[in-house]
Amino acid sequence: MQSTVNHVRAAWTAAVLGVASLASAQQGQWSHYSGDLGSTKYSDADQINRDNVNQLEIAWRWESPDNALAKEKGLPLGQFKGTPILVDGLLYVSTRASQVAAVNPATGETVWVHDPKSYERGRPTNSGFQHRGVTYWADGEDRRIFIATGGRQLVALNAKTGETVAGFGEGGTVDLNKGLGREFAETQVGYNAPVTICRDTIVIGSIIFDGPIRKEMPPGHVRGYDVRTGELKWVFHTIPEAGEFGNETWEDDSWKYTGNTNVWSMISADEELGYVYLPLSTPTNDWYGGHRKGNNLFAESLVCLDAATGKRVWHFQAVHHGLWDYDFPAAPILADIRVDGKPIKAVAQISKQGWVYMFDRATGEPVWPIEERPAPQSTVPGEQTSPTQPFPTKPPAFERQGITDDDIIDFTPELRAEAMELLKKYTHGPIFTPPSVTTPENLGSIQVPGAAGGANWCGAGFDPETGILYIPSNTMPSMTGLRKPDANRSNFDFMHSGQFLVPGPQGLPIVKPPYGRITAMDLNKGEILWQVANAEGPQDHPALKGLDLPRLGYSSAGYISSGGPVLTKTLLFVSQVPRDEKVQVIQKALALRAFDKKTGEEVWKYPLDKAPYAVPMTYMHQGRQYLVVGVGGDGQPAELLAFALSQ
Repeated sequence: MQSTVNHVRAAWTAAVLGVASLASAQQGQWSHYSGDLGSTKYSDADQINRDNVNQLEIAWRWESPDNALAKEKGLPLGQFKGTPILVDGLLYVSTRASQVAAVNPATGETVWVHDPKSYERGRPTNSGFQHRGVTYWADGEDRRIFIATGGRQLVALNAKTGETVAGFGEGGTVDLNKGLGREFAETQVGYNAPVTICRDTIVIGSIIFDGPIRKEMPPGHVRGYDVRTGELKWVFHTIPEAGEFGNETWEDDSWKYTGNTNVWSMISADEELGYVYLPLSTPTNDWYGGHRKGNNLFAESLVCLDAATGKRVWHFQAVHHGLWDYDFPAAPILADIRVDGKPIKAVAQISKQGWVYMFDRATGEPVWPIEERPAPQSTVPGEQTSPTQPFPTKPPAFERQGITDDDIIDFTPELRAEAMELLKKYTHGPIFTPPSVTTPENLGSIQVPGAAGGANWCGAGFDPETGILYIPSNTMPSMTGLRKPDANRSNFDFMHSGQFLVPGPQGLPIVKPPYGRITAMDLNKGEILWQVANAEGPQDHPALKGLDLPRLGYSSAGYISSGGPVLTKTLLFVSQVPRDEKVQVIQKALALRAFDKKTGEEVWKYPLDKAPYAVPMTYMHQGRQYLVVGVGGDGQPAELLAFALSQ
């Protein structure tokens, strides 16, 4: 009898939480990292609109406690990417050193700070000391904030006091080094994304070191923990083990040693279904797969799991036997749409490839056909590329794909001639042109979209009222050349040559603009409504002097991508960190911008003196709408800036 009561209670709770999570950014709240569990980044707040957005001013500034900590401990802290959440009248945000702070949303005053001292476990892998956000959960008066730290800890905090929850794990902390099922160096694994909670299960992906020199690496298995006790409930093997579905796609037992294939970005959830949606990344290593022949499930796949059990419900692999670092980089977006009069509860996955992959989120059935088409084949010794790759038929690509002579810069005949000479040094062709071995005559293959996208971790925004998706993206070709490593240091047959950027003429990009764009896409019809260049771009370059040019757009890429969107009733806000051909931040172009959602017209620009690395968020508090973005880090003090209309 008790189990039946618990089942009914759990189902009722899930239904209530499902309604709440989908509406969490309504009525001015922002209780999840992306506004809601469906990662829409949408708020129905409309106090700030096109008519008054130019009256925005800084209402308050909050200084991160990391600034003092960095000096005290001598920590080399990186970019501040924390996006706050707003719950029950408090903002909660994570810092670069994985501290957690509660902040007064009206004044920016600090209420409490918790320091789990994760930095004592060493520098986090890959991007170092960075963190993106925290997660809230409540059951009656039991209200908690969770963080998976860069130091491999899962910490539960009392949302009111910031103290650890004694009944969770050991003294409020779970050691995330345990449960991956292999021996590995602890420093090869880390965490900087907000965890996802669905039906009382905490679902956690991980960061795996992305520049390995050996083929033996930690696997990116996804784990589920009990939200109340911290007990490990299940492990989903992203690299299937013996006897599991998909294991045969790893030939020659390569599943035993290959790693990565992790979820380093954000995970979305549908509370009503009890499902979570995982955006998976590339296996070890990103550019050469001769040591892991086969299609390599579940790499570069969208995987739907039952949150309670960790069992696979459905999956879709977007890249077979990946060689391009085409991770699914952003949270899948839950989008209720209507196609040909039929309502569909869909999930939309944006990609580095420049496509939006659309599925029924309950069944995994594609909304529009996705076709297997022939793909270019590798000439690298030992490599075995997939003969086909998936091509969505709708919606159309939102970014340039592949590169031909027609794509090359042509502002002037001189610039084009120089660019064409540069192009001769590379292998180039359509999307999925594989990497090539570098020689004096061939520096490698040009990859478009580049390894940073297309789209990246900042994701897209979806308006549930109109069915329109808004996608910031980059046009930044990258180079995929391979070389033989030192056999005394590496057991790979080939590794990346180390040159990632493709130089253009006189420091300009090698391709035509736009170099950064925003696309509005109607998901009900699978059509692009408008596409605009994101910002002015390099119009003032000396080689372009005297030319009457439209907006060219800036790339926000490199391997540290920014350009996060947030949607309100009438506006699209986008943070921007433009970079030059050397991937250096263009200080004069740092800005927070607002666009008219209907037309793409830029209606507001606020120049910033610090880079806005974080994705913005918005909320209503005491009758006033605020727009908040994290800025700084990487050598500058880290802050939250809160904008509001002048009072």
